[in-house]
Amino acid sequence: MPATTGALAPVVVAAPAPGARRPLLTFRRAAQRPPQAVPTTRWRWRWRCRAGASAAAHGAPSSSAAARRRRGVKEYVEAAREMARRKDGGPPRWFAPLECGGGRVPGAPTLLYLPGIDGIGLGLVRHHERLAEMFEVWCLHIPVEDRTSFEGLVEYVERTVKSESSRAPDRPVYLVGESVGSCIALAVAARNPDIDLVLILVNPGTSFHRSQLQTLSAFLDLVPEPFHLTTPQLLNFLTGNFMKMPSTFVGPGFSLQEAGQTLSEITSNLLDSLMILVDILTKESIVCKLKMLKTASSFVNSRLHAVKAQTLVLASGNDELLPSSQEAERLRGALEKCRTRLFRDNGHKILLEADFDLATTIKGAGYYRRTRKTDFVSDYLPPTPDEFQQAINHDRILKLVTDPVMLSTLPDGKIVRGLAGLPREGPAVLVGYHMLMGFELGPMVTGILSSTGIHIRGLAHPFMFDKSTELLMPDSAHFDLHRIMGAVPVTGANFYKLLADKEFVLLYPGGAREALHRKGEEYKLFWPEQPEFVRMASRFGATIIPFGVVGEDDICHLLLDYNDLLKVPFYDMLDNALNRDGLKLRTDSMGDVKDQRMHPLVLAPKLPGRFYFAFGKPIETRGREKGLRDKEEAQRLYLQVKSEVESCINYLKEKRELDPYRSILPRLLYQAVHGLDAEIPTFEP
Repeated sequence: MPATTGALAPVVVAAPAPGARRPLLTFRRAAQRPPQAVPTTRWRWRWRCRAGASAAAHGAPSSSAAARRRRGVKEYVEAAREMARRKDGGPPRWFAPLECGGGRVPGAPTLLYLPGIDGIGLGLVRHHERLAEMFEVWCLHIPVEDRTSFEGLVEYVERTVKSESSRAPDRPVYLVGESVGSCIALAVAARNPDIDLVLILVNPGTSFHRSQLQTLSAFLDLVPEPFHLTTPQLLNFLTGNFMKMPSTFVGPGFSLQEAGQTLSEITSNLLDSLMILVDILTKESIVCKLKMLKTASSFVNSRLHAVKAQTLVLASGNDELLPSSQEAERLRGALEKCRTRLFRDNGHKILLEADFDLATTIKGAGYYRRTRKTDFVSDYLPPTPDEFQQAINHDRILKLVTDPVMLSTLPDGKIVRGLAGLPREGPAVLVGYHMLMGFELGPMVTGILSSTGIHIRGLAHPFMFDKSTELLMPDSAHFDLHRIMGAVPVTGANFYKLLADKEFVLLYPGGAREALHRKGEEYKLFWPEQPEFVRMASRFGATIIPFGVVGEDDICHLLLDYNDLLKVPFYDMLDNALNRDGLKLRTDSMGDVKDQRMHPLVLAPKLPGRFYFAFGKPIETRGREKGLRDKEEAQRLYLQVKSEVESCINYLKEKRELDPYRSILPRLLYQAVHGLDAEIPTFEP
């Protein structure tokens, strides 16, 4: 197709016959600014709106989730068929997907998607709607018959990256590369260390020399076309994605008839996909791409030392083509600013699989930013309905066995069950007791958001945001959900920004010392002497909400605390790794409060009891700004808040003795009689 200029004008497309299905996508000339690269035709394409799309635009949890889940391998194959029909031989060009509804956040950075072996550029088909809210998305399309070399593709992408960086020098440019696309992204980063790049590498092809693909490339010439697609590697590559599709549809909200129909469609679509892949992945094309991947892998591996870009490697544990999990570990050690996320049950085409969300992964890893430096407050995007459901599911078992009781205090001092006593407008600071291991966090944050719509932003230990921490965790994504739900590193600047944005801020003055307390220290506050938060809260007229929580002693025994661990041989090595100087807090405090070191605990479960939350009467600072500038006045208010927290704890410890459903056995019996959704009674407040 020749390069053209001018206003928005549709490409001539044959009209469908009466009663025929309309084409899944239409091509139109770019109406907005495309990335400036080699002068070629650039197209935008639009998905036809399906049922439920309008609900998705309005944020309905069930319909938006269903609409996104229904896009996957089938849509990829259908869209690829239409693109493959337009045989033009090249050159490569960018296109931008336009999804139904939704809007982009202000100052959104550019995201360039670099496809894998297929080259079509539709690998993000399941993620376009979500990513379009966070980024200006452009996808690289390499026509089937195009034979641009690896060096040529690197130069093409490099020109676009430089153009976007010049256009918005204060914003990063994201490169999402899949297999060979990851090699292109790394090559561009190695050649441009001064450009602010964020690399998202999906099963990177840098492991080609240790993969099945190298074996495949050795004998593929001997396999006649189209039987090359039946080789074990390519067949697993294809069918593995379809075998994951049933989990998308068989679940809540789908009848057996609907599930059966869906499974039948999946089976029939497998044949369609094989047919279209004959056009997309011709033997000549695959041989050419494998040679390119071999060259790309060698080129990039010799230049990894030059890559200075912030990098996130996404690796599949069941990759059919590449040893991606081992490669992720290698790249983490070789690259200066690299983190990894391992998805043990996913295959090579993870981007098309139903249980993976790229936008959520980027947010959880802390890799979404709109300026040169991550701002955990201004860059934060609230959780989507799916992400919120993920948070609920994460603590579902804990909530089931503890059945939290939440009490709040009305302005007249009356304590009621529920959260009617909480203010509905910020800024506000929730100040309270940090239960052992932070057991209360999940049920409290999700419970308040579900009941009132109040989204709490927690001030968290920097340990949860440090790269080295991930190396010590069983799962590198251990703290991702906390970031998704709004946790930020505890600093004065972040506290200031949250209050300035009129947020509800969760603050634990006792910090890690309180959450990781020793034996016999249950419900003891380890607060600093100085009123750390009072004057900051009064500066913005924030409401202070003291709260207490009890129940940790009803679910577990503390077998080994920090004092016990110090007696374990060689524990000091782990202790030093967990508590580097850069992660220490409150170095100006004294005694126990100064001891904010992180350490594991050894617990033994009990027959589960119940969690109880009590939110005290809100304390207004609005109108008291001048008075609270005085140190003595601020200290008096600080001690009042501390006293209120202790009173809430003592109140709950006393009243829970009157709860006939404190133990799990009476609660299970009550639910057996009244239903699983019935609210279980408790003591009279």
